[in-house]
Amino acid sequence: MLDPSSSEEESDGIVEEESKEVTAPQAGSRISPSRTSESSGGLAPSSGGRNSARPTSPSPSAASEQEKEEVEKLQREEEERKKKLQLYVFVMRCVAYPFNAKQPTDMARRQQKITKQQLQQTKDRFQAFLNGDTQIVADEAFINAVQSYYEVFLKSDRVAKMVQSGGFSANDCREVFKRHIEKRVRSLPEIDGLSKETVLSSWMAKFDTIYRGDEDPRKAQQRMTASAASELILSKDQLYEMFQNILGIKKFEHQLLYQACQLDNLDEQAAQIRRELDGRLQMADQIARGGKFPKFVSKEMEAMYIEELKSSVNQLMANLESMPVSKGGEFKLQKLKRGHNTSIIDMGQEDENTLSKSDVVLSFTLEVVIMEVQGLKSLAPNRIVYCTMEVEGGEKLQTDQAEASKPTWGTQGDFTTTHPLPAVKVKLFTESTGVLALEDKELGRVVLHPTPNSPKQSELHKMTLTKACPDHDLKIKLAIRMDKPQNMKHSGYLWAFGKNVWKRWKKRFFVLVQVSQYTFAMCSYREKKSEPQELLQLDGYTVDYTDPQPGLDGGRAFFNAVKEGDTVIFASDDEQDRILWVQAMYRATGQSHKPVPPTQVQKLNSKGGASAQMDAPISQFYADRAQKHGMDEFISANPCSFDHASLFQMVQRLTLDHRLNDTFCCLGWFSPGQVFVLDEYCARNGVRGCHRHLCYLRDLLERADNGAMIDPTLLHYSFAFCASHVHGNRPDGLSTVKVDEKERFEEIKERLRVILENQIIHFRYCFPFGRPEGALKATLSLLERVLMKDIVTPVPQEEVKGVIRKCLEQAAQLNYQRITEYAKIEGKKREMYEHPVFCLASQVMDLTIQNAGRLVTPAKKLEETIRLAELVIEVLQQNQEHHAEAAVTSSGDQSAFAWWTDLMVEHAENFLALYAVDMDAALEIQSPESWDSFPLFQLLNDFLRTDYHLCNGKFHKHLQDLYAPLVVRYVDLMESSIAQSIHRGFERESWEPVKSLTSNLPNVNLPNVNLQIPKVPNLPVPVAGLSVNLPQMPSFSTPSWMAAIYDSDNGSGTSEDLFWKLDALQTFIRDLHWPEEEFAKHLESRIQLMSSDMIENCVKRTRMAFESKLTKSSRSTDFRISPTICTMFNVMVDAKDQSAKLCAMEMGQEKQYHSQIDDLIEESVKDMIQLLVAKFVVILESVLAKISRYDEGTLFSSFLSFTVKAASKYVDVPKPGMDVADGYVTFVRHSQDMLRDKVNEEVYIERLFDQWYTATMNLLGTWLTERMDQQLHVYQLKILIRIAKKKYRDFRLQGVLDSTLNSKLYETVRNRLTLEEATASVREGGMQGISMKDSDEEDEEDD
Repeated sequence: MLDPSSSEEESDGIVEEESKEVTAPQAGSRISPSRTSESSGGLAPSSGGRNSARPTSPSPSAASEQEKEEVEKLQREEEERKKKLQLYVFVMRCVAYPFNAKQPTDMARRQQKITKQQLQQTKDRFQAFLNGDTQIVADEAFINAVQSYYEVFLKSDRVAKMVQSGGFSANDCREVFKRHIEKRVRSLPEIDGLSKETVLSSWMAKFDTIYRGDEDPRKAQQRMTASAASELILSKDQLYEMFQNILGIKKFEHQLLYQACQLDNLDEQAAQIRRELDGRLQMADQIARGGKFPKFVSKEMEAMYIEELKSSVNQLMANLESMPVSKGGEFKLQKLKRGHNTSIIDMGQEDENTLSKSDVVLSFTLEVVIMEVQGLKSLAPNRIVYCTMEVEGGEKLQTDQAEASKPTWGTQGDFTTTHPLPAVKVKLFTESTGVLALEDKELGRVVLHPTPNSPKQSELHKMTLTKACPDHDLKIKLAIRMDKPQNMKHSGYLWAFGKNVWKRWKKRFFVLVQVSQYTFAMCSYREKKSEPQELLQLDGYTVDYTDPQPGLDGGRAFFNAVKEGDTVIFASDDEQDRILWVQAMYRATGQSHKPVPPTQVQKLNSKGGASAQMDAPISQFYADRAQKHGMDEFISANPCSFDHASLFQMVQRLTLDHRLNDTFCCLGWFSPGQVFVLDEYCARNGVRGCHRHLCYLRDLLERADNGAMIDPTLLHYSFAFCASHVHGNRPDGLSTVKVDEKERFEEIKERLRVILENQIIHFRYCFPFGRPEGALKATLSLLERVLMKDIVTPVPQEEVKGVIRKCLEQAAQLNYQRITEYAKIEGKKREMYEHPVFCLASQVMDLTIQNAGRLVTPAKKLEETIRLAELVIEVLQQNQEHHAEAAVTSSGDQSAFAWWTDLMVEHAENFLALYAVDMDAALEIQSPESWDSFPLFQLLNDFLRTDYHLCNGKFHKHLQDLYAPLVVRYVDLMESSIAQSIHRGFERESWEPVKSLTSNLPNVNLPNVNLQIPKVPNLPVPVAGLSVNLPQMPSFSTPSWMAAIYDSDNGSGTSEDLFWKLDALQTFIRDLHWPEEEFAKHLESRIQLMSSDMIENCVKRTRMAFESKLTKSSRSTDFRISPTICTMFNVMVDAKDQSAKLCAMEMGQEKQYHSQIDDLIEESVKDMIQLLVAKFVVILESVLAKISRYDEGTLFSSFLSFTVKAASKYVDVPKPGMDVADGYVTFVRHSQDMLRDKVNEEVYIERLFDQWYTATMNLLGTWLTERMDQQLHVYQLKILIRIAKKKYRDFRLQGVLDSTLNSKLYETVRNRLTLEEATASVREGGMQGISMKDSDEEDEEDD
């Protein structure tokens, strides 16, 4: 924008250039202002000439109609342009001299809005982060949060629509992400030394880095700071430029209007305001006299209307009076009223308002600068000279000393005086050389009488010499600057003559003094006097130019000030001075008539080398130039003659459009600068507050209908103002209510109600993700206000709830319809990408999709229903997260709209009821023996049971009623299936450990795979670390699951199958989280009782199989403990572990039943140990039976001893019986190692070894006791010593306790064998290295 203080030549050049653009289109394309004003809107003549030169058209009527339309269009455009220019003049004056409003500083700061391009850029930046294309280091939790934020929020169509509406800011992006991650961060596990607040701040810092991208944060900060500053407060030049853009005013037009209106002259603007206020008072009187009142709701309001008009003008006068006349002035303002307006103030009060001479005392500041003295030749060059300066009646100041050869100083002295014509004395001194001289010698002096109009530059003045100065031409160069006080509007010498004052035609020094905004005085002063000699208070006078008066000599240009019964004639020495005096007095009198100088102002010669001398001030030149360009009609127009209501409606509408299209997310709120201008316009031009807000509401509602985001709080403010006015509550002090205002209010009220209800119906789309913050709550509050019949009686809560309930019912249908359509579109896209002929033409694909849509399988329908359930849950979660805050006030209590929560619960139930219809339809077509619908129940139930309001609600109970029979039937079938698998599995069981099967035969199915059982679901192969959500019957074709779950078990296939099924079934029931406590306990109890029965059956079957296995096995030392026997033990171990997990109950009967299972397992294990020990005893008995043949006194013993002795003379005969001992020792060791390695329960192994050792020692003791009277054969002795010593040693190594090892039986056996060994050594001459003492060395040899 051009600076209003641009130079004359520059502005003239611009104007001339722009004027060519204005007047160029002479062919009818545009009508210039001057041409239009002269020809009353007709077309330029050239267009008619062109038509006359053209041959006759065959269809003249059509051509004339088209031309007529073009002419009308041009006329409309021209009228619109004129209207905007006139409106801009009024706005400029409001900006130039505001006296009613200020720019508010307490308005909420608006954030920068996000455009479509910026939203796409933000999406790209977050996508780049997710693709790993950035250098931002982040953990998996943060990446998942960003992924969810990107998919759910940034890619949402609702966000794109909000961006299009202009109501989305960068702060909204940040706040949604912050709210999005708060729940995630709270759900993270606690980490020592790292608080969750630290994690949250770290995540937000990373978010800011991603959002900012590669942009320099310092530049962004600087841009935001500059934007915030311009948003808070604007200078006058910025306001001018803003409204140029709003009203479409060109810069050269602004410059013309600015200079012609003298907007930089505050006195002129204050005078303009005074004239406007007088005009409004006169208009009020005309309305009162003519009776042309607006139509009010009651007749009594007509008289009140006049009083309101006058009261508003008086208020404006008071505001104007409160404006300081001078900034920092020391004089006190006089609160004086207008005395010339008889319609307001009685003329009898005139004496009270008369000024005294002390009221117009002025204060001046003088700066006296002494530069140098010229012509000082009589003094010696080295003589010291100096100057003194003083203002009459003030202190005296002195310059520095200087030599006479160079008398220069540049010293400034500052003085303050109350004399409009002060006497400034400057004296030149030289130092006296005489010894007896008391004072310095004065060489000369000069006395000056400066005025505020005196030249400010330095000038030479001839000094008055004293007798002591021999120089004849002594001059001093000095500058005197006398500042004009703010309350002195003009000054100068005039000739004056009047009846009451200045009764002699004489030239005097006059000063026009402003005492207050409405009180001015013409004062004449004498030299050295602070009070005026005479004064004339200008209240009621009218100033104008006049012709020279005969008989008055002196003065060349005359003007007068006229009042009823009095005339004062003035004359100046030149025309320019007269124009300046008339303009200053015209501003002071406040008269409506504008004086026009009788002579024409000379024009500046722009082409000549030197400009012509002007006889008028520059302001008159600007006025003439504005008149040349057709702007005079806008400048001189009387504001009181315009319909400011319609003009304000126009400027407010255009300002709102400009505001909504700027870079701020304003939501309809004006900027502080715009509010300031509009407030000033309304106050200055009498625009009624109700009209202003009604127009504002209408404009806002129109923008809202067109898709713009409007803050409901703003609507509430304007609506409350209008409602208060219409119902007579006087929000702006006006008691009158126009019929038009009431009718428009009722219309807007109904329109607002419809819009608000529509917004509540579309709350997910009008306020996506709770943005703008608090908008939904404000909408509810506004709707409650709109439903009120008046401003006093509150609307019943039930009525408000009823209206909102209906809206939310429609919202449920709308939201469900939207997500259903979204699910269908998503499903079609998925089908397209999965279709094998996706590469074909789109027409073929459409036909394929349509045909596929007609053949929807139950599985496909169930899949769509589950996907729809996910969307339903997502919608309900978003409603709870982003739209439930309407029931909470800013302080955190829920007293504002506590019923909103109940209505949202009803809305959720209605929403779920709509989904229930589709869900029931999908479940009806499922096969009765299909269990694929359980994930749907788990998905819905997991969400509903955690929601305090929806848990056990209508839909939740419907879901339970729907699935309870399915769960019961499923458990029944699973129980039957498991029972049959136990029966058939144990019949075919090989008792091979599962580990050996899975490692040696990985591709071989277990025996119980192909079972003829009812059709029930198969259990999926479990994965380590994941829970099984849906139990199914196991399949052992890929038995890798065993190692995953039972890593240390060696049970049989049937038992492992059983325990897995029971565990999976119980996990399934537990993961159902059945919400009804009684049925949940019933299911849990049934599963545990069923597990008890199944485990009991398994234990009994295993016990029987164990006994049968031992019965069929060998009785000799060839017997080996097979893996199958160990597997049976492991089955017992697993049964015990699984019973503790599957059958544990804390209630009486079940707990007792569980203890019975434990007792059964313990008894079975005890029996199995006893059976196995008995088997071991039988094997030892067989060994002892073999060596019993060597008993003393038997025929076989004698024959065997003789045969051995005879044969030993010729060949080496092996030691009889050592193979028997070795075979038995090998059997024991093998059995011990197999049991220790394969059986998983240490307690059972220790118990078995204890009983085994004890039983065998008992057997040996019994056998030796039976032969107490007989001497053992040497071969019997060797075998028994080897068996006893090896058994003792091996069982000690297996961990059998010493108390058991060193029992009395063992001591008896050991003593007997030691005695027999001694006897045999005497009898036989030695034991060939076998002894109870050296058995360890013997063992080493054997090993």
